[in-house]
Amino acid sequence: MRKKNSLKSMIEQGKLIKIVGAHNGLTAKLVEEAGFNGIWASGLEISTSHAVPDANILTMTDYLHAAEDMVSTVNVPVIADCDTGYGNSNNVMQMVKRYEAAGVSAVCIEDKKFPKVNSFISGRQELAPVAEFAGKIMAAKNTQTTRDFMVFARTEALIAGWGMDEALRRAEAYIESGADGIFIHSKAATPDEIEKFCKIWNRRSPLMICPTTYEISEKEMEKLGVNVVIYANQAIRASIKSVQETLAYMKENGPSGLGSRIVPMDEVFRLQGMYAMKDNEKKYLKSETGTLKAIVPAAGGKISTDLDELLEDRPVGMLDINGKSLLQRNVEALNIAGIQDINVVVGYRAESVAVEGARTVMNERFKDTGIMRSIIEGADSIADKNLILYSDLLLDQYLLQNLVKKEGDIIVVVDSTYKKANKRNKKLELVETLNPTVDDLRVVDTNRKNPVSRIGGKVEEHDGHYEFIGLALVSKKGMEVLKKEYEGAALPEPVSFVDFLQHIIDKGHEVLAYEVTSGWKEIHTLEDYRDAGSFFATGEK
Repeated sequence: MRKKNSLKSMIEQGKLIKIVGAHNGLTAKLVEEAGFNGIWASGLEISTSHAVPDANILTMTDYLHAAEDMVSTVNVPVIADCDTGYGNSNNVMQMVKRYEAAGVSAVCIEDKKFPKVNSFISGRQELAPVAEFAGKIMAAKNTQTTRDFMVFARTEALIAGWGMDEALRRAEAYIESGADGIFIHSKAATPDEIEKFCKIWNRRSPLMICPTTYEISEKEMEKLGVNVVIYANQAIRASIKSVQETLAYMKENGPSGLGSRIVPMDEVFRLQGMYAMKDNEKKYLKSETGTLKAIVPAAGGKISTDLDELLEDRPVGMLDINGKSLLQRNVEALNIAGIQDINVVVGYRAESVAVEGARTVMNERFKDTGIMRSIIEGADSIADKNLILYSDLLLDQYLLQNLVKKEGDIIVVVDSTYKKANKRNKKLELVETLNPTVDDLRVVDTNRKNPVSRIGGKVEEHDGHYEFIGLALVSKKGMEVLKKEYEGAALPEPVSFVDFLQHIIDKGHEVLAYEVTSGWKEIHTLEDYRDAGSFFATGEK
């Protein structure tokens, strides 16, 4: 057993141990994050989560699987509520083997007859003979294989109305049979009988209580010699109330205004471990193309076109394209192309950017800096191949799938058909290459190496061979060059991506061109926006 999951070592420290009930890995994680010392794998909570009575309706396997989920989720001790041991001594022996192997720190069994009924239900509360239950305790202790595993004996004598003397007699017998501690249970409205038991017991063994119907301060528990307090069912009761209230609100009002009543999806993904999984994917999931990352600079403000009115409250990447934002559609295309590690760099109207499957990175200086600063902010880690994608660009996955197969340290995606297309209301980012197109016709992709000689502001329209579409692929080495040159150049802001590329070309670094004629569409004007929906039907720009 892992030392950090040892309840015994915590008891030996002498402080009151605060344990909270859970019914699955998620509630266990919430308990741990709230700062409690451990988890009670509650029979009541687990059965309630299956919508069945707490009366041995579920099997040991059902309870065990729930406890296993909790153990695998948290780093604090898990104590398993094992009812009566799921049968006789033979069942108890099997139970201990399975729970100990699962990493549970302790089990607790109660001295009722099988099948039990929850202690707070009036009527049948039948107790097993002392000798029979003592035999279960001995069987459990003789079965365990690790020193730190603990077995608590829970006496229900006060619950069944058999009185204080019987509770003390049973507790004494269970300790003599090898139990590591006693769980004394009560459903009285006051703590009087618990206090009386504790005083008479006088710290003869570790002692566990569960205040559900009565109230007692933790300071008083410590004075009485209580070692472990179980808050056994408050979490699921709170969950039920919250869900009922949320559903009632939604039935009356729909989803409007619901956001403040529920956690955001980011919190769901955090609790799931989604972000940790994504980090592990970056480390360990390899492909023929190596690790892949995408950086989407989306921090800029309005773009001074007839889209301005639509962009008062959102960046261009959050424009709706057939029911999904432009950014969301590109994230999905990136995912299909095998790119899961995606940073969207935000600034203007950052609060409006919500994209599933991508991480947002804030460019605090977005008002004063250009796209290059956002790219550097987004390059918090460097993959084998790093895709840079402008946020006003709409892509299909086929272009992306072909691009990531290309080899070169810095590759810019270009299109020669701009000369035949209608003039767009923007200054084009033109590219001049060492090997120009032939008679302005499309050249079949033969993986030819075509270095860029000039790009951006230095290229006059009559000299341009291509238009840069706003998409580039940069190797790990290439990204290191970009970062080093950007940090060392101290260029006056704002710095555009293409002007920075010209800067590194002038310094002797190679930038290659990859020609395409379809698979992309720029959203720059209202006409572009209106036409964007048809992109998914035709795949053409």
